[in-house]
Amino acid sequence: MHGRTDQFTDTTGFLHIKQWLHAKQMFPFAFQQETWEHIHLAKSGLVNAPTGCGKTFSVFLGNVIRYINAYPDSWKQKRKNGLQLIWITPLRALAKDIGRAMETALAEINLPWQVGIRNGDTDTAERQRQKRNMPEVLIITPESLHLLLAQKDYSNVFSSLQCIAVDEWHELLGSKRGVQVELAISRIAGLRKKSIVHAEKQGIDLPGKIMIWGISATIGNLIEARDVLLTPVIKNFGEGNTVIVKAEIKKNIVIESIYPDEIEHYPWAGHLGIKLAHKLLPIIESSRTTLIFINTRGMSERWYQVLLDIKPELAGAIAIHHGSIEQALRLWVEDALHEGVLKAVVCTASLDLGVDFRPVETVVQVGSPKGVGRFLQRAGRSGHQPGETSRIYFLPTHSLELMEAAALKTAMEENEIESRVPMMLCFDVLIQYLCTLAIAEGFRPEDILPEIRTTHCYSDVTDEEWLQILQFITIGGKALQQYDEFKKVEIEDGVYRIRNRRVAMRHRLHIGTIVSEAMMKVKFMSGGFIGVIEEWFISRLNPGDVFTLSGRNLEFIMIKDMTAVVKKSNSKKSIVPSWQGGRMPLSANLGRILRRKFDEAADRSREEEIRKLQPLLDLQQELSYVPRQNELLIEHIETRDGFHLFVHTFEGRLVNEAMAALLAFRISRIMPITFSLAMNDYSFELLSDQPIPVDDSNVYELFSSDNLIEDIQRSANATEMAKRKFRDIAVIGGLIFQGFPGEQKKARHLQSSASLLFQVFHDYDSHNLLMRQAYQEVFDQQMEETRLRDMLTRIQQSKIILSFPERLTPFSFPVKVDSLRENLSSEKLEDRVKRMQTQLGK
Repeated sequence: MHGRTDQFTDTTGFLHIKQWLHAKQMFPFAFQQETWEHIHLAKSGLVNAPTGCGKTFSVFLGNVIRYINAYPDSWKQKRKNGLQLIWITPLRALAKDIGRAMETALAEINLPWQVGIRNGDTDTAERQRQKRNMPEVLIITPESLHLLLAQKDYSNVFSSLQCIAVDEWHELLGSKRGVQVELAISRIAGLRKKSIVHAEKQGIDLPGKIMIWGISATIGNLIEARDVLLTPVIKNFGEGNTVIVKAEIKKNIVIESIYPDEIEHYPWAGHLGIKLAHKLLPIIESSRTTLIFINTRGMSERWYQVLLDIKPELAGAIAIHHGSIEQALRLWVEDALHEGVLKAVVCTASLDLGVDFRPVETVVQVGSPKGVGRFLQRAGRSGHQPGETSRIYFLPTHSLELMEAAALKTAMEENEIESRVPMMLCFDVLIQYLCTLAIAEGFRPEDILPEIRTTHCYSDVTDEEWLQILQFITIGGKALQQYDEFKKVEIEDGVYRIRNRRVAMRHRLHIGTIVSEAMMKVKFMSGGFIGVIEEWFISRLNPGDVFTLSGRNLEFIMIKDMTAVVKKSNSKKSIVPSWQGGRMPLSANLGRILRRKFDEAADRSREEEIRKLQPLLDLQQELSYVPRQNELLIEHIETRDGFHLFVHTFEGRLVNEAMAALLAFRISRIMPITFSLAMNDYSFELLSDQPIPVDDSNVYELFSSDNLIEDIQRSANATEMAKRKFRDIAVIGGLIFQGFPGEQKKARHLQSSASLLFQVFHDYDSHNLLMRQAYQEVFDQQMEETRLRDMLTRIQQSKIILSFPERLTPFSFPVKVDSLRENLSSEKLEDRVKRMQTQLGK
């Protein structure tokens, strides 16, 4: 270990921690000890280890050891140390877990450090206590860290800071919350560099460098992840200060698929899972605690009810957990998990991350997780200790998902984990950040720009873009300079400040980058909150309607004071809410391996999932064709509804949505024709009332990547999509005020305000940075333009198979059903599907 191991292992701190661990019959992993030594040497880095192998303690105990080594004779004495370690976490729910684990360790080590938590749930009294006397460890979300930067004298808060740890960095990377972390680190590192330069000039003792440590489990682009996080450290303090510590620990994961008694030849999405619910009961019974992961909040509500209906004895032993349930109930579930009093918890991504739920023995994934990294993360929630086996069951929600189960097994064996693409030039986040600094101590552009350029996100920001941003926050930019409300920042002697208290208060209320649909609280008539539901759902209810939330059937009474008032209902029928944004697209890695599995199926693979699916695949081959990985299958089918074109790409919902619009546009240039579109993760459908002109003579041209951007812009009405994206950008950038707590503006009012601003920029400031960003985000995130281009390149090198089945095939049937969902209730849809299946069976 760089020739320093002996010296480090003789230090007071290391010997004390080793002794403490031995007393608990625990021994540090090699990666933990390596991390401790790097922290001892004041280096920064990224720790990568499987879930449940002690990543948290690799960084936390490293800081404890360093402190003990700094005070070898007096480290047990209580002193005013100030803030030593900032621990950034992506989830509020994680903070309590981490804080509990740290406090237990500190008490046993006899180190008199305080641990504080700072997030949206922290009450005012606790914040005031922290302001008077900062704890040594502060566990904080990215938003709350920026709120600290909005305080007067915030530089003093960070003057004693030794280390910033960013937990679950793979969850933040590739999001605007990750960009917030980059900016906060650039400011804190910039402050420290200024202190070092000042100390050198004064000839006084130099303050230590800030260390930055990322903690990550499942990620494909590890080196890039490290570089994005540590760019400010590298640019301020030099390349030699950074490392990657990788745990060479193979986590034993057992995946078992749950099979239906009979494979449906004509599958459709969603319904099969519920039919298999009874197969979960033996799994729940034989495990101490089981986490049942559902991909959407709406379906988690339905599953909770179904399990209780099948086995009412589970009442009190089973709970539900998702982001829209009232905080007190969520905390109760988390505590009950720790104490092992629950038999099962139906949950969403809200329990993906966490320190340690020891009693969790088994995990069930209902429906495809759509990504290898997400599946690994969830599998790791069981057997969440070194050396233990993680056991995860895969329950398909339709037959074809068994093929995804086989692909997931292969992807995990080959370690095909998705990369997280870092975001670039998020001008909305930068505008918000500059206003945050302007509230506190103000900033000088010549000082802050070099700091901002030390981040990965803004390393390429040009002088002209910087000038536009400064004009934007001071005079409203080119288009809005006639309106005083956009002149937020004043310039005094070269310092940019926000003096208006109302502007400052409104800004503080909306620091953050999570822009969700307008939410409405749900409350009992008798008092007591249950959770939150999106406003659009509540607006569709009539008094007397019954809906499900937090596992209870509730009768809607009225809306009062921006709150939905309800009472308990004994009705057996209820509406299950569907929250926006619940569906995750198939990842590129999983899609690639899924296509490979069809090759193995054609060669009669012995994998159990594929063998079970063989009757369905045989029928597909008989009616049409089963494509290999270097082939694209296109099916022309005529039914009573019209002429269908089914294209089976296995590329994910977003790519299929963009491709469907693109293909429809290109065909319409051949002849005047109108289409309705439908898509899922595997395929997309074009439906018309006349034959669709796609044949051997033009098919490769229709799937060409030539003029892709221009055709996408014309086809998918990119302007409309950019307008919707612009709403979120305008909220983050402070152009639109969402309202005070309890008085949020309605979603449609926000959208109309955003549309108006978008039109103003379009007409009077066509080069506006925020409008440019909106288009870029549509291409990158909504259409996955890079992935679409890669798919088109692959198709050009593949064989395109044109097939003309006489009826719907097992591959085309699920897309056809998805196209019916828009106009039918779930009961009517199920009846219609059964009739279609019976007809096709004949």
